[in-house]
Amino acid sequence: MASLISFWLFFVFSLLQPQQRQFLAGKPWQDWLLDGAGLVVQGAIIPLLQLLLIINFYSLIIPQWQHSFNLFLGGQFLLGFVAIDYVYYWSHRALHSKLLFPIHQVHHTVSQMDLVSCARNTLWSSLFLPYVWLNSLIIYSLQDARGYILAISCTYLLDLWRHSSLNINKGSLLHHCLNSWLILPQDHGLHHHQINKGNFGANLKLWDKIHGTYLGEMPQSQMDQLPRMGIKLHLTLWQQLLWPFA
Repeated sequence: MASLISFWLFFVFSLLQPQQRQFLAGKPWQDWLLDGAGLVVQGAIIPLLQLLLIINFYSLIIPQWQHSFNLFLGGQFLLGFVAIDYVYYWSHRALHSKLLFPIHQVHHTVSQMDLVSCARNTLWSSLFLPYVWLNSLIIYSLQDARGYILAISCTYLLDLWRHSSLNINKGSLLHHCLNSWLILPQDHGLHHHQINKGNFGANLKLWDKIHGTYLGEMPQSQMDQLPRMGIKLHLTLWQQLLWPFA
């Protein structure tokens, strides 16, 4: 419920931007279908899958782990916001490899940064990201998972934000405070613009900087021309939704 409320708050706020209204008004119906299907999968089907199937699966194979680990709230937050982010960095980087990129390529058909398109993907490709399996396992294992749930909620909000065009003005105090460590929309915009080259992190820039894949942030002049982004796939709409292989 919190994720759903957060999405709609972000969506309404983004509509205050003329550029966002222009992007959404010009979005083809095929893109609306891809984006809407992805939002349903990530916002409803995957949480239900985690609740009804994955956690029950863990209770069958590792019943002794259920609510057996105690970790202070700050440690839970660091686990969810930092450690899992590092796992995401490598899984996302792997999805940009030649072998696995077809699984992820539909996400990079996004031609403009609007948060409706943040979930654009082949319907089953989210299963290749660590959030589905690791979040369920950790919540299943912790005695009190409030700190971890807060961390994954922050990660979800940041995912919405970095796929929007709600950019922080360069030179502002907020940009100065966040730019050195947090992935901003400008950083993720450059990831979409220079596909397979870098800026693979979700929350933190640290991993890209450590492993030499940090590209910097996209200049504002390019952010204003984002409809030029996105790869063109010679696939039908149904192939993009279900089987993104040529």
